[in-house]
Formats: sequence, structure tokens, C-alpha cells
Amino acid sequence: MNLVLYNPPSSANMKPVLPMSLLALGAVLEGHYDYQIIDGNLEDQPVGKLSETIRQHEIDILACTVMPGPQLSHIAPLCKALKQRHPHLKIIWGGYFPTQHWDVCLRAPYVDYVVRGHGELVFKELLDCLSNRKNPDTIAGLALKTPDPSTNPLAAIPDPDKMPEFPYHRVPMKNYVRPTFMGSRTLPHHSSYGCPFLCNFCAVVNMVNGRWLAQSAERTANTVRYLTKSLCLNAIEFYDNNFFTQEARVVEFAERIKDLNLKWWGEARIDTMLKFSERTWRTLAAAGLRMVFLGAESGSDATLKRMDKGGTATAAKTLEIAAKMKRYGIVPELSFVLGNPPDPEADSRETMAFIRKVKKVNAAAEIIMYFYTPVPLSGELYDQARADGFQFPQTLEEWISPHWQEFTQRRSVTMPWVHDPLRKKMLEFERVLNAFYPTSTDMKLTRTKRAALKTASAWRYHLRIYRGALELRALQKWFTYQRPETSGF
Repeated sequence: MNLVLYNPPSSANMKPVLPMSLLALGAVLEGHYDYQIIDGNLEDQPVGKLSETIRQHEIDILACTVMPGPQLSHIAPLCKALKQRHPHLKIIWGGYFPTQHWDVCLRAPYVDYVVRGHGELVFKELLDCLSNRKNPDTIAGLALKTPDPSTNPLAAIPDPDKMPEFPYHRVPMKNYVRPTFMGSRTLPHHSSYGCPFLCNFCAVVNMVNGRWLAQSAERTANTVRYLTKSLCLNAIEFYDNNFFTQEARVVEFAERIKDLNLKWWGEARIDTMLKFSERTWRTLAAAGLRMVFLGAESGSDATLKRMDKGGTATAAKTLEIAAKMKRYGIVPELSFVLGNPPDPEADSRETMAFIRKVKKVNAAAEIIMYFYTPVPLSGELYDQARADGFQFPQTLEEWISPHWQEFTQRRSVTMPWVHDPLRKKMLEFERVLNAFYPTSTDMKLTRTKRAALKTASAWRYHLRIYRGALELRALQKWFTYQRPETSGF
């Protein structure tokens, strides 16, 4: 049985990112199946490349990892075309989008199976069944097409420490080393699965239900050391949902890599990091921790409670973490979700005012703003959204329409509870904020350009006059300014 593992293009404006999901699949296939990894980010004509590969190498299975947004809009028509050219081809989807919307995927005639959740072992079990002509219907973590779309319960999350190492030799690693504001040679790594929290606006909950499993600090450090030495890296990004869950592990990792002189980035919970000792903070800073992505989510404690962020998540703690990270020279990258029901106008107004407080405490804090978009998860926010008339698309064709592409980027304003005046207010505030406090992650912004943006926006920011900032829009367009969520991580 011959396979292709395919990574759809993520964005035309970004340097390709190492396809770790496919490397994880490849790791369990090594020595068992013939496969090759094709990254659509590296191909000018991916349909032609795939079609020729399928014909020349007699490929039986095409496995695709699919995220919402650009990947989904690329992969749906591509798989449709390939299925028409190669009717024998079995097409298997996995990843974030199919896990959440498996039934929609299986309604498409060109998707044969969906692997849900952490699917490395599920995928191999499916291949074993197909190659031995056995019925795969009972495989945990598999969604099936017949007689109607149905899904088995998710499989147990595998222990990352028991999974094989990534087969880095299968991809052109040098093509994935990229410059970031942390360093000129940056690569990502993924060292843990899941998150131990149950926030009701986060799709990770559907995949792990509050579980978190991680590689040991030693194994993570050894991988980082290998990548650093073999590719001359000076920066690492950790794409874990929650890298900083366990203080002892983080400290041990930091101590093991401090001699590498790396800068590094990861994601965390605010209340978790606030429990870290001062010694831990000193260790992390000395080991090169440069930035941490933190879900601040809202400036309203009432909204945080509706989000099920937990009893210890408060707006006051966001200000506290911003102040602490300033003392240690670590940049907080804070994301906020605006426009939450039941009163999106008041919610947005309160959070925008709170963002000003954050900037007063720590001017270096990166601010990322999104509109609230539901995930298929029960909870007060999602239930309110459904009551207001929200529903997800029922076909892939609808999902890849311009309207739903905006939704997947969390910038859509056509949800029933968000109206254009609210959208406009948020964008106007964001424009002035980004001019007065230009992101540190946009490496194209010179000191002169930053000064020009700050000078031009100062009166608006201080007087809170955000409306009609055409001069700032022109400057940002001229400087090709990128918001932190597009130029950062």
C-alpha cells in the first residue's frame, strides 16, 4: 500500500511552517508503509504534482491534514479534482477541522474517512485494516461514511513520551527555517497534547476533554538541542496548546537548554504562570524565554465566568501578569475575544477600555483581538449563539465561501449578534492601537516607521478619537503593517 501525506498551503504571505502533524503520522508509519510527504506550501502546482505522484507511484491513499481557513479552501476543490481523476484513490482527512465537523466532511463524495482527535495511531490502525481487507468500522477515533456519516468515540490520547521521534529526514528541513523577531533562524516544536482546562469557547476541549500529556523535559530539550545544532537555530516556537502547564517540567527544560543561547516562545494560562515562583521566572528569563501567548480573553470578569475560564481567571490577573513579565523582560502576547453575547456592544466597550489599562501597565504587551465565534461545544456562550440564530454550514462548499472563510479567521461580522457599527468600532480602535503601539513582531517596521506611526496616532489615542483614522490607514498600508496575529505566531 502506497501513501501520500499532504499538507495544504496555509498562507501565500508566510514562509512555510514545518508540517509537524504529518511528521507525527510518518513517525508511526516508518518501517511499516511506503509513504511520502508533500507540502503544498512548497509546490507551485500542487494538483499537478499530486496527480503525477499518484499515477507514477500507484498511490492508494491520500491523507490530508486540514485546518479551517486557507487550508480548507484549498483542500476541498483539490480532493474533488483528484477523486475525479483517480476514482480508486481513498482520501482520508484528519486534523482540527475534520475533528470538529466530521459529518460535513463525510457528506462530500471525495472524502472517504475522517480521523478525529490525536490520530497517529488511529490512522495506522485504519491502514492496517485496509491493507488486510478487514472492517475498520469499530476503530476508536474514526468517522465513517456508511450508511450515514457516523463517528466512533475518540481514541485515548497517546503518551507523547512513547511516540517515536519525527522522521525529519522525510522533509527538506532547511526550507522551514525562518526569521522571526526572536531570531534569524527559527523552527517550531510540539512537545505536549491537550490542555487541562475546559473553557467553553475553545475547540481543544472537544478533542481532549481536559487532558494534558507531555514529553519529558529531557526529551523535549534533547530534540531542541538536536534541531539547534543540526540547523544552526537561534530561536524555537512551541506550538503546544499549553506549554507551561507543569512548573517543574518547564524549569527543568529551561535549565537543560540555557547553554544554547536560544530565544523561545510558547502558550500558557495566566493564572498558571502567576503561581510560578520568582526563582522559576528568573530561570525562564535566563534561559531565553522571549514571549508567551496568553488568553486574556476579556476585560470583564462576568464574561470570563461565562467562558468557564475557571474561578482564578480575572481581569486583575491579566494586569498582574503584564506587570510581572515587564519586570523579567518577557513579552506577553495577549488575545482578547470581543463581541461576546448576550450584550456584545457592552462586552466590546469594556474590553477595549481594559486593553488601554494593559498597555499602561506594560507598553510592550502584544494585543490580539478577535470577534467571538462559536465552537461546536455546549456551554452558555454557544447556547446563546444558537438561540440568536447561529448554525454551522452543512456542506464543505458553504464552508469555503467567502463569508465562512472570514468566520474561520475570527474576523466575521455576520453572526446574528454582531452588527456593522460594532465591527467598525473594533477595527477603528485596533487601527489606532496598532499605530500608537506598533507590534514588535513585524520585522519590516524600522525605527523611523514606528516613530511615524506613533506620532501620527498619539493625539487620537490620548483623546480616544478612533473614528475616521484615514491617515493611519494610509500609513499602515504604505508600511505594509502586519497585525501581530499575522506577523507573529
